[in-house]
Amino acid sequence: MTLPNSATNSASAIEAAETPIFLIGAERSGTTLLRLMLDGHGKITWSHEFEYAVDLLSDAGHWPDLAQYYDWLETHRIFLANQFVIDRRLDYHDLVTSFLQQQRDRHSKPIVGATVHRHFGRLLKLWPKAKLIYLLRDGRDVARSNIGMGWAGNVWTGSQRWLEAETEWQRIKSDLPCEQWIELHYEDLIQHPELELSRLCDFVGVAYEPQMMSYVERTSYSYPDPTRVQQWQEKLSDRQIRLLEARIAPVLDQRGYRLSGLPPLEVSPRLKTYLRLQSWASRATFRLRRYGVRLFVADFLARKLKLTAWQKRVQRVINDRQTQCIKLMDGAGSDSDRKAKHLAEIRQTESLTSSPP
Repeated sequence: MTLPNSATNSASAIEAAETPIFLIGAERSGTTLLRLMLDGHGKITWSHEFEYAVDLLSDAGHWPDLAQYYDWLETHRIFLANQFVIDRRLDYHDLVTSFLQQQRDRHSKPIVGATVHRHFGRLLKLWPKAKLIYLLRDGRDVARSNIGMGWAGNVWTGSQRWLEAETEWQRIKSDLPCEQWIELHYEDLIQHPELELSRLCDFVGVAYEPQMMSYVERTSYSYPDPTRVQQWQEKLSDRQIRLLEARIAPVLDQRGYRLSGLPPLEVSPRLKTYLRLQSWASRATFRLRRYGVRLFVADFLARKLKLTAWQKRVQRVINDRQTQCIKLMDGAGSDSDRKAKHLAEIRQTESLTSSPP
């Protein structure tokens, strides 16, 4: 995709948003489900993952070099999927704000929000008055889900992102006025969706609308199922639970989650090292199975040798593979169609990544 030099709106026409709204929380905490609910409101539109607004921003709030940012976005799968237009006349703050405004104008709704899973504090460097919705889920379920996504190889490392999100949220929440943030528990949202959504709408400044639950008509997501709450009790072994609670028990207890009552497990430095290595090997195996040997090796070599042009080429193929995997998980198309597309993609991967340009 070639990024254009100008956007449809001129720089002078951009209205800086004083109080954008962000849904924040660890990945696999239910943010996608809540985003779909919010997006169903007649006055609210919600953007997908918006980390590309803060990933290159420093913790101190220093803006990235714009040339570097444009180049980075050229292969950013989620940014490209949103099809936002880059106006190169804008500074960094106005540029990322323009992405939100494009989302708002595209759907003709007055309120726009976005989801961010990391670097929450950096959002406040760009939008000091931003409203934050923090969604919390039991860290044991988050860790289990991270393994299923191929992001971790065991529950110990699978809890890392949850811990990081909790640590950052506790750090920034203490400095925010109460009217600027709200917390929701995933478990409450699943068991009492209308009640929790009504509370959330009050925070946003709109009335609850029943159509917020109509996401089942336009997505593959089903209605909230209370039986899906606390799945770790059935899907994790006793050892996995003990290992996980050895790391996150204090935070679970602080956040109101009842511990299992199983005997504590002592995790030695040697065991920690093993868990990190085992997780690395598991993640590598996951990527190898998903992308195939040639794409896996091409990605490693392109990054290791810093061959920028080849790296971009490989990344575009990875993006296509990830998009296809998402479609497969969503159940798009028949089984035969999905298998045919998958085989065609593997053949394309092998032709594109067999050697550097």
